[in-house]
Amino acid sequence: MAQTSHAPHLAFLGNETALAPQAAVALYVAVVLTKWSTRYRTRRALAKLDPHLLKDVGITPAEARAEAARRFWRG
Repeated sequence: MAQTSHAPHLAFLGNETALAPQAAVALYVAVVLTKWSTRYRTRRALAKLDPHLLKDVGITPAEARAEAARRFWRG
C-alpha cells in the first residue's frame, strides 16, 4: 500500500489565520460539551458492569462506584 504524504495538508493548515473570537468560543464550548457527554456516558456504562468484567478491566467494584459517582464536569 502506497503511503500518502500529509505535508501539503499540514502546510495548508499552518497558513490559516487564527479563528475569529466568536468561532474560537464556539469551538471551545463544543469541545467541552463533547467531553462532558463522553464522561457521562462512560461513567453510566461503568456503573452497569458486572464484577467479573470490572476484574477484567483491573478495577474493583468500589473503585467503579467511586468513578461512576463523580460528576461529569469533574475530569
